[in-house]
Amino acid sequence: MFKLTLAAAFVFAVVNVNAICPGFNYGIADLGDESYKIYDDGCNVIETDIFSSNPCTQGKFSCSPAPITITGAEINGLWYACRPDPNSGSCNGYNINVCCRNDGN
Repeated sequence: MFKLTLAAAFVFAVVNVNAICPGFNYGIADLGDESYKIYDDGCNVIETDIFSSNPCTQGKFSCSPAPITITGAEINGLWYACRPDPNSGSCNGYNINVCCRNDGN
């Protein structure tokens, strides 16, 4: 019984190791140098965005006043509301800065 429980716990941990932003559709990681990766909730890369200037003025993201954070993002042609979430997690070593979902909450 102990081996079965231990095996089940291991499978659960492996399956959930890359889950991010519970209850959200996407997470955004700031890679530095005006570069961002957008991930789905399973840590699959949806897109990588590299900007030559402020990403908040390029039409891809909407941002708050200082302290600046991404408040919205255009992903696959739709706008998603974004906000920081303490349970956001990380993908492939990159911390997720904001989580985004399409209901605006």
